[in-house]
Amino acid sequence: MFFVLGIDAATWTVIRPNLDSLPNFRKLIQIGKSKEMVLTEKPISPSVWCSMFCGKMPQEHDHHAFVSGGNLVKREDIAVKFIWDILQQKGKKVRVLNVPFIVPPYCFNTYFKPIGFGLPSNEKEWQQELEKVTEYTKQFILEKPDLLISVYTLLDRIQHFHWGESCVLEWYQKLDAKLAELLFDNGFLKDQQNQLIVISDHGFCSFGEAKVQTLPQKTAEGILKGDHHENAFLVTVNLDYAINKPQDVFNAIKQDLG
Repeated sequence: MFFVLGIDAATWTVIRPNLDSLPNFRKLIQIGKSKEMVLTEKPISPSVWCSMFCGKMPQEHDHHAFVSGGNLVKREDIAVKFIWDILQQKGKKVRVLNVPFIVPPYCFNTYFKPIGFGLPSNEKEWQQELEKVTEYTKQFILEKPDLLISVYTLLDRIQHFHWGESCVLEWYQKLDAKLAELLFDNGFLKDQQNQLIVISDHGFCSFGEAKVQTLPQKTAEGILKGDHHENAFLVTVNLDYAINKPQDVFNAIKQDLG
């Protein structure tokens, strides 16, 4: 089984200095190969997640924002084949959950209603997403599809508005507990045939520190404290293919399954 676990906005800036209080992140890093994936494309979620699962550069897939011409972009508006399309045509069993290259996040062979239309905006919704994505993902792991892709989005929203506050680490700790449920408690990583990529679409930093500003500081929802950074989080387990850029996730899956 090939499992890609996406954690939108997960950053080494928080994870690396706090490994003593993130035991499952620490265990994962010890088991696998970890690195910073430095983005050369603009670190903006719709484009990077699209690149990751279609294998094309932004200028090729031409998907750069959630909204175009005043309308939400739909899957049908993006003229590419994603890895799940290719694998299903080859008879592979694929499950895709909550991938935020569009709003609401995209699912494939899965009925799932994203929390807060995919933009969870308060503690109640962050917890709901954490629980709901975890439960669905655990169920799909038991089914043993050829490919499972599942993404948490809550850290992005938390860090935009609360970067530098103690609650950021608290939510990483809550997510850390879910890593135990998905990867360790069920024996998933004891099976050396299982391949794993845990990845973010970008890192995070204080607003104004990144090379590329992705959003205005003043938004309808409030002032942003944090913004996207080009250094993304990456850990792989039982994977020979080198992941150096988002498109390599597509290439690694295709090499193994397609």
